Amino acid sequence: MKIDLNGNVIEEQKAVVSVYDHGFLYGMGLFETFRTYGGRPFLLEWHLERLAAGCRELDIRYVPDPDGLQRRIRRLLEANELTDAYFRFTVTAGTDILGLPAGSYEHPSEVLYVKPLPPFDPSVYMNGKPLQLLESRRNSPEGTIRHKSLHYMNNILAKQELRHYPWAAQAEGLLLDAQGFLSEGIVSNVFFVRGGELHTPSADTGLLPGITRRYVITSARKSGLSVSEGLYRWEDLAGADEVFLTNSIQELVPVTKLFDRKGKAYIVGDGKAGPITAKLLSQYRNAYSIQSKTVEAKEENYER
Repeated sequence: MKIDLNGNVIEEQKAVVSVYDHGFLYGMGLFETFRTYGGRPFLLEWHLERLAAGCRELDIRYVPDPDGLQRRIRRLLEANELTDAYFRFTVTAGTDILGLPAGSYEHPSEVLYVKPLPPFDPSVYMNGKPLQLLESRRNSPEGTIRHKSLHYMNNILAKQELRHYPWAAQAEGLLLDAQGFLSEGIVSNVFFVRGGELHTPSADTGLLPGITRRYVITSARKSGLSVSEGLYRWEDLAGADEVFLTNSIQELVPVTKLFDRKGKAYIVGDGKAGPITAKLLSQYRNAYSIQSKTVEAKEENYER
């Protein structure tokens, strides 16, 4: 595959950063993952808004360039002969001293990775997937809120634990916080429906406030659905009418079975995607469809 390093498209095997890059030395860096629809990234402005906020807190002098990034995305799709793809955009602190820095990170590095999208399985959005409760706990964020940073050991350890549950094939792992409240999945945010109301764990649990999570909360409230962000227990999830997960690649994925750490299974609802989950997924897909058509119309008018 070809990737983009600081605006240059090169073969991935030739892409290197310095061993003195503080992203490598100390994990000082952030990233965003997103996918394209019809060659265009969805909610890119929100992704870059979150990335820029994180860089300000880490004192990394990064200025978002949405139009420039759009061009780099299109160039990578063409270079790899892809119509749509999974993208990861990483900003590292850049090269500095061996030791803690004395000032701001003035020269960050940017890496735009790309890979083919995973195979689309429409049955997952009807039949759902399992969610496995983990022993691993979500650690506390280093700053005011969790950033999508290069510190990913907590998630990797959780993923390793997930392999120890033979009954949880194809499951996502569920992390609680240190107090035992629901936090998030290994690579997803968690929602549940009870009594016609939508619930999701609060950012106080140390979760990453996902972009798709933000969109779902906004969209649900606009459609008149009551949404609560709070502190919930495993029992709240086990007693829910519907459960679903969100991330930018898989969109909204229904959860139809829960497993505790001993392997006891809890069926969610009637074992199929619930009506509110289906409605919110439809709204999400309709939004990126409208975005694509709007951009196409603008480009057509521009060409004229």
